[in-house]
Amino acid sequence: MTVSFAVRGEYIQLDQLLKATGLTGTGGEAHAAVEAGRVTVDGKVESRKRAKLRPGATVCLGGETVVLVASE
Repeated sequence: MTVSFAVRGEYIQLDQLLKATGLTGTGGEAHAAVEAGRVTVDGKVESRKRAKLRPGATVCLGGETVVLVASE
């Protein structure tokens, strides 16, 4: 399933995005998913838990996809 997420401000950190979208329940789960190599950003495995993501990025975890869009 693909969902859109509106980024308020310039960027959102990867771990915050995973929690905010419900892809993980806690920050610890978000960090574990990134460390395990289960998270991709724009088709590449992302190893930085606090990577700064900007509108236009696509994040995937466990068959779920989040497309970042600019907040209006």
